[in-house]
Amino acid sequence: LHEEAVAAGVPVSLATVYNALHQFTQAGLLRILAVEGSKTYFDTNTSDHHHFYIEGENRIFDIESGPVTVSNLPEPPAG
Repeated sequence: LHEEAVAAGVPVSLATVYNALHQFTQAGLLRILAVEGSKTYFDTNTSDHHHFYIEGENRIFDIESGPVTVSNLPEPPAG
């Protein structure tokens, strides 16, 4: 967001962008997603749902709320 603003010629500090994002979060317009302990993402989808994070690509996908099924797993080895 900061990079896009600067590229568009809008003089804004990084601190101002983060302050605005946190105010939007407090107002319920955004949700904070903490990933790997040090990365933070802001989600515009404030409905009840899960997320899937792809390591190495820094991508997050929304997953609908509800039961998650894991299937077609191989049998574990003996022991």
